[in-house]
Amino acid sequence: SCPTERLVLQVPARALLEGDTVTLRCRRWQNKSVNRGRFYKDEKDLGEFLRGTELSLSHLRLRNNGRYRCSGSVRSGTSLSAPVTVTVHGERLNGSN
Repeated sequence: SCPTERLVLQVPARALLEGDTVTLRCRRWQNKSVNRGRFYKDEKDLGEFLRGTELSLSHLRLRNNGRYRCSGSVRSGTSLSAPVTVTVHGERLNGSN
């Protein structure tokens, strides 16, 4: 059976460079609401952010590298996403893509 209460942490598929801003989104099956969402980096609780479903990381640095996940209250209790690895690459070069 496929659990319908599972959370997924969405991270953009593009390469992340130092100085970039990225938003991580905690989503539930069929985009149903997530309540009391929390975010974690390397199992450390980062707290609640932006209505509990989004975590914005601005001015990325190498220290932002790590394994992120989210948790939230859903109908059947609290659910926890699988960890997602965020990798920040070296400095952005001016004028290059």
